[in-house]
Amino acid sequence: MDNFTKLPSHPASLWRQPQSSGDFTPLNEDISADVTVIGAGITGITTAYLLAKEGLKVALLEAGEVIGGTTGFTTAKISSQHGLIYQELIKQHGKDKARLYYEANQEGISFIQDCINDLQIDCDFHTLPSFVYSTNKEMEQKVEDEANAYLQLGIDGGFAHKEDLSLPYSIKNGVMMRNQAQFHPVKYLNGLIQAFTKLGGQVFEHTRALDINNDPTAVKTDRGFEVKSKYIVVSTHYPFSDTKGLLFSRLHIERSYALAAKTDAGNIPDDMYLSADEPTRSIRWATGPDGEKLLLLGGEGHPTGQNDRDTSTHYENLVKFGSRYFDITDVPFHWSSQDIFSLDSLPYIGPIQTGTENVLVATAYAKWGMTNGTIAASILKDHILDKENPYKDLFHPARSEMEASSIKNFIKENTTVAKEMVKGKMKRKSRSLDELRHDEGGIVQLDGKKVGAYKDSEGTCHLVKPTCTHMGCDVEWNDAERSWDCPCHASRFSYKGDVLEGPATKPLKGFES
Repeated sequence: MDNFTKLPSHPASLWRQPQSSGDFTPLNEDISADVTVIGAGITGITTAYLLAKEGLKVALLEAGEVIGGTTGFTTAKISSQHGLIYQELIKQHGKDKARLYYEANQEGISFIQDCINDLQIDCDFHTLPSFVYSTNKEMEQKVEDEANAYLQLGIDGGFAHKEDLSLPYSIKNGVMMRNQAQFHPVKYLNGLIQAFTKLGGQVFEHTRALDINNDPTAVKTDRGFEVKSKYIVVSTHYPFSDTKGLLFSRLHIERSYALAAKTDAGNIPDDMYLSADEPTRSIRWATGPDGEKLLLLGGEGHPTGQNDRDTSTHYENLVKFGSRYFDITDVPFHWSSQDIFSLDSLPYIGPIQTGTENVLVATAYAKWGMTNGTIAASILKDHILDKENPYKDLFHPARSEMEASSIKNFIKENTTVAKEMVKGKMKRKSRSLDELRHDEGGIVQLDGKKVGAYKDSEGTCHLVKPTCTHMGCDVEWNDAERSWDCPCHASRFSYKGDVLEGPATKPLKGFES
């Protein structure tokens, strides 16, 4: 990378530049509500807003800042085109369920647009087509198969010739979906939060949920206070307090990367694009803080905490791609996010386990949380109000996934977790503390023990015990984010040991030599 395309030293999301709609206080007393919603991303905020509209008393809890999780670090495509998913859904679930998945996500798009219009939210919403394209022979056939799936399901779109795609490099073919959209997620959700609080909703930031009691139903928080309510919605992206439901054994977690860049050539595409082949390249445009048009690139996904290279390399690869094809001159923003996948390509939305109908969960959106998270809110709202919902059974967490490919995914994922647990304990490499440069972290040998260490830019060392507080896996250093990431279930911790992402709820233990 040359001087014009050097990354800033620390990540920052384009969407997080305008901060949340207001500073919300932590929970500082025991309270009661009709519903407690845990997690203030797109699912939690939308669910809370819908329930408040129905006249219910809702408490929304957020461990950090509202919209500070995955929703604030997305590529913010509002689309039913989720890669080459529909040919796979037909194979796994049949045409009827594949069509229902499309309808659910289309309803999510419509809901977002209706909210924007009704609440007059200025959030850079634009309707435009979305394309998935191939650049090699193998994926060319798969893209054609996807276009055939569109035809079978009656999806508004279809096969696209390479001439239909405005990209500055050679492609084979594409598949297009009409009337998709993009927006600024934080601006949109700020509008929903304001509407929610006007309806009497309560928001509590810096209030981490630690545990759930079911008799009586209450959420315990890290500050020693609790919220009692009839229903609890766990919209924390990765569910916490899940040891009984064992949902974590049916989830696969990946980390992916994005950047927003300025260009000189003026060749930023007007539509949304996603490559079918690897490495994945997601492309769209966005409006920067000063009103300028930016190129937004995403991709480079890998299992969280499992990486054969420095994580900063993934950002560098995106910069090289952007420099080569779009003449980028500056990269003011770069960020990463966590993506969760189910065994059978469908999200889990509904009761977290059979027999516990008042504790609900929504997760495994597989990178497509804008529409899936929105329709999840509708499903959860209807469950709480005891209303029928056409998508309830499709996404129910207790559905059977035990067809051949799902069984294979289950075995693969849990075998990987077991390997990571053993590998972390047996083969962990370490250095001496003196070998760490400023602003560098890693495993070091100290007093005969392996310790997680980060030496900040001032030379101060921050030491932790590198064992995840969720289930005891050893964490790995993430150099790009200055974090400790768990390769088993994707909990993430700051260099000081504070929880950044669950399922862990307790920080890493400090180490004193």
